[in-house]
Amino acid sequence: MTARTIMVQGTASSVGKSIVTTALCRLFVQEGLRVAPFKSQNMALNAFVTPDGGEIGRAQAVQAVAARVTPSVDMNPILLKPEGDSRSQVVVLGKPLGSLSAFDYQVKKPELREVIAGSLSRLRADHDVVVIEGAGSPAEVNLKPRDIVNMFVAELAEAPVLLVGDIDRGGVFAAFVGTLELLEPHERARIAAFVVNKFRGDIRLLESGLEFLEQRTGVPVLGVLPYLQRLQIADEDSVSLDERRARKRAGPDEIEIAVVRLPRISNFDEFQPLEHEPSVVVRFVEQARELEGADLVVLPGTKSTLADLAWLRQAGLARAIQERAARGELVLGVCGGCQMLGTKIFDPHRIESELELGEGLGLLGVETEFGLEKQTTQLRARVDAPTFLLSDAGAPITGYEIHMGRISRAPGYQAAFSITERNGREQAALDGARSADGVVVGTMIHGLFENASVRRSLIAALRGRKGLAPLHHLPATATGADEFDRIAAVLRENVDMKMLLGLIGR
Repeated sequence: MTARTIMVQGTASSVGKSIVTTALCRLFVQEGLRVAPFKSQNMALNAFVTPDGGEIGRAQAVQAVAARVTPSVDMNPILLKPEGDSRSQVVVLGKPLGSLSAFDYQVKKPELREVIAGSLSRLRADHDVVVIEGAGSPAEVNLKPRDIVNMFVAELAEAPVLLVGDIDRGGVFAAFVGTLELLEPHERARIAAFVVNKFRGDIRLLESGLEFLEQRTGVPVLGVLPYLQRLQIADEDSVSLDERRARKRAGPDEIEIAVVRLPRISNFDEFQPLEHEPSVVVRFVEQARELEGADLVVLPGTKSTLADLAWLRQAGLARAIQERAARGELVLGVCGGCQMLGTKIFDPHRIESELELGEGLGLLGVETEFGLEKQTTQLRARVDAPTFLLSDAGAPITGYEIHMGRISRAPGYQAAFSITERNGREQAALDGARSADGVVVGTMIHGLFENASVRRSLIAALRGRKGLAPLHHLPATATGADEFDRIAAVLRENVDMKMLLGLIGR
């Protein structure tokens, strides 16, 4: 049996396509259907490793969890990881194809249509419904001749399209009408309904606009979705970091974690579990003065370690972090951040830049060398040396790796973790390092803060250093399952369910 399909497109980027797609995945599962998400091409630096070691966009992994299925590379056959200067690493079916300029990638896109068709066909063969997400807008007239992610996929999948618009930005009616005006007649015919997203206020004040929209275009409005506060689902787009800049500083009974917002920051979503912990304020910062008073400073992952290390020095952040460590104030480096904290970074194949050697911050005795093969694993590990992250020696954790740089420790430096399993196979490997005084810790493991034990231990350590009383009864944070059910309930309550189920033949 070939699955039915439905596609979510948007009037622009960041209008909420990913969340609507995620909500549809959970809602259809609740209806007793076997569901799979699909996005032919994703451009994102937040990535996920599938159980077989393939790399896909984080959003499709989240949607797979919402659909209660195992993430696979077919759900996101093409992933673009921007490297700056109009270049991206192109990942096809979970493995890096190479680094291409924007122009060269446009030339190559038609060749990738068969890859997309193959992935979609395999998903449709194994499920009842495939929920497809588009990218950007289908009305980008300069990109349409080589489209592989919007109307090309809708036609390939014979999918009715829900067009989502963000009313919180303003201009949503113009965006809907303008998008339809720029589509070809056969493309317009695929638009089954509008979805107004991120609405705040009294729905009665919107009704005349919705009536106008239906009369002007002949396309019905499926529903109006409210603006959701503090949604605990991983963000895909770094645009969401702009909202975090305005966050208040920590109060007297709170701890503050400052994450450096590198120009090419990757996997920033891994700090989201900390953001939702009580008594914790997480801020993304770009200036040295913003580090003052933070209880922990984090250098996160990056797609371009050497380029972001140069930016760190230009911004005065490198010196501020070095001075911080000298005062005994805590610093954590994750993946590319761990590499920056070391002594040297070698790039003999010029994978990241034209530089073959870069000097690190010298806060950890580790050296990095970039190789030609990317390490993409899901892993299990144990604490090798107690740190402010986790004080119990031997305590287990889970996480994942996505990196091309391999680190080596200088004599006398302890590893932070011992890796016991990669992609389901037993391993005996060491990860990261800690300074002799325990002030600086580096790890190549992403996803640490999805471990409740790490969050609790870190919060306790930071509160203790600040002289605050321990929180003996921390309220439980929402689980992903709770959030998926929450957004599915919001969708169910605010759309025409008869129309929605009719679009998938129910």
